[in-house]
Amino acid sequence: METCVCVCNGEDELTKQLDKVIDEYRGQPSGLIQVLTKAQNLVGYLPKWVQVRIAQGLGLSLQEVYGVCTFYAFFSLIPKGRHKVSVCAGTACYVKGSQMIVKTLREVLGVKPGQTTEDSRFTVELVRCIGACGLAPAVIMDGKDVHGRLTPELIPAVLGEYK
Repeated sequence: METCVCVCNGEDELTKQLDKVIDEYRGQPSGLIQVLTKAQNLVGYLPKWVQVRIAQGLGLSLQEVYGVCTFYAFFSLIPKGRHKVSVCAGTACYVKGSQMIVKTLREVLGVKPGQTTEDSRFTVELVRCIGACGLAPAVIMDGKDVHGRLTPELIPAVLGEYK
């Protein structure tokens, strides 16, 4: 369940910062993607209260804003963890056992791809290819650290580097 003080008191610092972003494009529906991107960078994701505020500021319907949020893969409607675990599901990684990596992550972290751990430490996602076919199966941590030739037994050690 989503809770946010900023909806209730309008004076919250996060709301003020969001309003500054919206003000740059106020009444300009063509600025929607720029506003959504800046809002996500500010808040971390795009909860309903943010979408409502953006819709009002740009003169759009909530449905239009939601449609853009859900169309583009780089927007998220759920909070993301401090660390992003991107599991390669490309052909080479799949053939070399990426499905076992996903299964182990699910067992160790208690979440499926697309979900975030309860402590907000890790978000697991499947990606199509990370360009590390020679290291298959592989994951990228936080979009930069490649861990290759993984086996289920190595997963706890990899995750331990990010705790």
